[in-house]
Amino acid sequence: MTIDRNKAPLYEALAAHARLRVHPFHVPGHKQRADWGEGLAASYYEPLLALDVTELSDTDDLHHPEGPLLEAQTLAADCFGAEETRFLVGGSTSGNLAMILGVCQPGDLVIVQRNVHKSIIHGLMLAGARAILLPPLIDNASGLATMPATELLQATVERYSEAKAVILSAPNYYGMSPDLKLLVAVAHRKGIPVLIDEAHGAHYGFHSDFPQSALQAGADLSVQSTHKMLSAMTMGAMLHMQGDRLPREQIRQALTMVQSSSPSFPIMGTLDLARRQLHAQGSQAFHSALESVKRAREGMERTPFRALGYDQYASEGISYDPLKLVLFDEGATLSGFELRDELIQRNCIAEMADSRYVVMAFGIGSKLADGEGLRTALLDIAKNISSGRERKLPEHTRTNTGRVTPKANDGLTSVPEPTLFGREVVSAQPVELDRSVGFIAAEWVIPYPPGIPVLYPGEAITEDIVEQLRHWKYEGAQIQGARDPELRTIQVRKP
Repeated sequence: MTIDRNKAPLYEALAAHARLRVHPFHVPGHKQRADWGEGLAASYYEPLLALDVTELSDTDDLHHPEGPLLEAQTLAADCFGAEETRFLVGGSTSGNLAMILGVCQPGDLVIVQRNVHKSIIHGLMLAGARAILLPPLIDNASGLATMPATELLQATVERYSEAKAVILSAPNYYGMSPDLKLLVAVAHRKGIPVLIDEAHGAHYGFHSDFPQSALQAGADLSVQSTHKMLSAMTMGAMLHMQGDRLPREQIRQALTMVQSSSPSFPIMGTLDLARRQLHAQGSQAFHSALESVKRAREGMERTPFRALGYDQYASEGISYDPLKLVLFDEGATLSGFELRDELIQRNCIAEMADSRYVVMAFGIGSKLADGEGLRTALLDIAKNISSGRERKLPEHTRTNTGRVTPKANDGLTSVPEPTLFGREVVSAQPVELDRSVGFIAAEWVIPYPPGIPVLYPGEAITEDIVEQLRHWKYEGAQIQGARDPELRTIQVRKP
């Protein structure tokens, strides 16, 4: 197949079909018309509905692509450096589920970074897999979890060389990741494929300021949310594969199981357009976004606010995403949640916040005015915040410079025992949070965002876990999974 990087074959096919102005006797029922009896809604949606069709002779089939969809995915593979790329219309979640179901049969063993997105755990549950959950290292400059130590992964693959895959997540929600090449090499020496949830790194490798992508680091499979930092519509994502370690046919089959048989063509069309933008513009596509970040940081030294990845708040061996501006109050007058709320009042809407940090996610569509708006907001907040309200930082101590220092990375060379994941419902009872240490959890506890579970069903509750839950409770974070969202009690297995 001839590669024409300036084409967007799927989008072009959809646009050509819309121009036919046919009499549609197929789903969807809106028939490409916005007849809702409300003019404002129609003005927003009508242009989009023209592209919202189904599998037709000229639009192709996601589950058996032969025409423009096949060409669009081939172009995407060329753009992102993969041997094979598949479009996803269920976000990275669908890709994460498919990659696990594709490599695992019930009872199979995989090695998994513990601080992964809940979709990875859901995939393990659906597969009925056993998993070695590896605790992550804690970054010295931020106190945030990154990835497992290379030495720990080495010890784990030596002990469990029968593992079907190593599953990692990079970058984390804060745009941080260590050198993936080292971890990939450890797994590959045992012939074990490496699967990466790279949801937040679809732009990696496309600019000299960005870290390298998971595929560039040698990973066998990566799942990327093309909608997060690039220009696809929400839920638009891609699964990329390379090498001969993967059961590709099984992964393709799993994709047909977890993806809708009625996929959104508008979403897939924007995946095609997002790819064409990168092919056509290259690194220049990110010029506006990087300039916006630069403008946002101007004058920050005159405020109490700082950003991870800069000056003394950057760690050696950690790569930082320059499009994630992770802000915090150096003097700890404002928590991350409070700073987020102050920014909202000034029309700057953050991606997420925790008790310490606020994540401002820039993207390929960010403009200089966005950076100027954030800069103005930070300067205004700095003028108006009150002083003298020191806060206790979760899991960290604070020096007189404001640097956060995490707890020691102790116990990170001990290989954990496997945990069996399933979908069965067990008998449970509530136990007060402060009295729960030693019990076996019977529910999830997931602060969202970032959607990374603090507690898994079937996991022994430790004092460290209880301490983390206390801090999330104190900060008023939104909690998913827990029957008691205020975390006064935890559901545990009955003896």
